[in-house]
Amino acid sequence: MTTLQRFDVGARLSEMAIHNGTVYLAGQVPDDTTQDIHGQTAQVLAMVDRLLERAGSDKSRLLMVQIFLPDLADFSGMNAVWDAWVSPGHAPPRATVQARLARPDWKIEIVATAAVR
Repeated sequence: MTTLQRFDVGARLSEMAIHNGTVYLAGQVPDDTTQDIHGQTAQVLAMVDRLLERAGSDKSRLLMVQIFLPDLADFSGMNAVWDAWVSPGHAPPRATVQARLARPDWKIEIVATAAVR
């Protein structure tokens, strides 16, 4: 039987789950919504880093990333921050889509899946 671990479990969702050597992150959104797409992207990627570290993983072990942007005009700004963050030689499969997010002041939401070390 395999183990399932959930982290930061709330009434509606868990922040992260680990099962069979794979870590699944809930959608990560910025805390400081006064920032532009560069600042919000950096915040969210830092959240991803922290969660992956807690799980015993890191960004070089990402298996899939989904990025949601309400405004595709932010695509190049988001990519500038992403390109500086992603591990060279370890860019994961990724999808970026336009989507209305739950709060209008969020400029980005990121969902990630990674292998645990």
